[in-house]
Amino acid sequence: MTIIERTYMGVHCMGTTSLTRLIGHDPRIEMFKALRDSGHLPFFREMQSATAPTMSVEGRQMTMLGSNNYLGLSTHPAVVEGAARALREFGTATTGSRLMNGTIDLHLRIEAELAQWHGTEDAIVFTTGYQTNLGTIGALVPPGGPVVVDQYAHASIQDGCRLAGADLRRFRHNDMGSLRAALTELGSVVPVLVIIDGLYSMEGDFAPLTEVQELCDDFGAVLMVDEAHSVGLFGDRGTGVSEMAGLADRVPVRMGSLSKGLASTGGFVAGTRDLIDTIRGRARAFQFSTAGVPSTLGAALAAIQLARSDEGRALAAQSAENARFLRSELQARGVDVGSDPSVAGLSPSPIVPVYVGDDLRVIEAWRTLFDDGIYCNAAVHPAVPAGNALLRVCVMATHTAEQLEFAADAIAQSLDVTAAA
Repeated sequence: MTIIERTYMGVHCMGTTSLTRLIGHDPRIEMFKALRDSGHLPFFREMQSATAPTMSVEGRQMTMLGSNNYLGLSTHPAVVEGAARALREFGTATTGSRLMNGTIDLHLRIEAELAQWHGTEDAIVFTTGYQTNLGTIGALVPPGGPVVVDQYAHASIQDGCRLAGADLRRFRHNDMGSLRAALTELGSVVPVLVIIDGLYSMEGDFAPLTEVQELCDDFGAVLMVDEAHSVGLFGDRGTGVSEMAGLADRVPVRMGSLSKGLASTGGFVAGTRDLIDTIRGRARAFQFSTAGVPSTLGAALAAIQLARSDEGRALAAQSAENARFLRSELQARGVDVGSDPSVAGLSPSPIVPVYVGDDLRVIEAWRTLFDDGIYCNAAVHPAVPAGNALLRVCVMATHTAEQLEFAADAIAQSLDVTAAA
């Protein structure tokens, strides 16, 4: 019996108090505590240096393959200086919402830059990406209004629909027959908002955007694409999967994050002036939340400008090359990384899933890799469907081939797989 299995066997119930009766019994929380106490919890580990290909984690130097820092911008001198300059000019905080005293000129400069980059009339910046989806959905969908969402869409999208009181319909992941059935069932109810991720964060797969847009056109639905994990990486201008699919001008609501490839914190929506005015005037998550701290805005502005430059495009290309290389190295060692996006003519995703299936085996593999100096993410239910647990491995543009080869060897060894003869 492995230590993980012994941990599972040792899960115990809480004692009974008024608080515990209020909390209730949740086996997941009990498992969380048991794994934490045994040192095998793959979440909330302590990072002790800047996010980079090699960083300090709990007193050890490790190869970082669990970060969304896809372009490697979190330590770029221009981005660091952008944050420092904003800190010197505006201090540590705005202390107010965008509605009141929280809007500073950095917000307006970022919004103008984003709109120009995306070729839209306007853009709006939120404090976090999560709030961006909550606020945007709440601003666009009236109580009882129909929303059709991919079942794998990000939690912020699911929660935004619930908080809006929407008539939420889910379709099977990337299944166009299921989407068509959901739209058909709604019949003449218009307008319907359809929401998908451009790049899904756990398995790193792309939405079939052309087919989704065609169905939206057929049914008169409005499409919203969450580009949180794709902005800065795909398309000639780097604005995301919508642009890569040649649909940048046809997607009415384009959401993005400032906290992944753009190495800061926040989220945004780009679109028509009417759309942005509506969000600005209705989104409670925008109106009643303190604006982001100036340093994050300064970093975001510098990162956007870098992403739009020749250097940014070169970093995006290197991220794709690193993803292609790691995927190939893992496949050569017999590791299951799923289908290759390039077969469908798509750029490689920086998220390389290593399919394992069993939650226990994933946690064991994660701990083995952690001990070997590799940090990646363990994705278990409910982050992924039950029985589909995986190691979520993310590349940065700044990883070296040697680091990725070392990681491929370690991952294969942790799963005890060998290449087919």
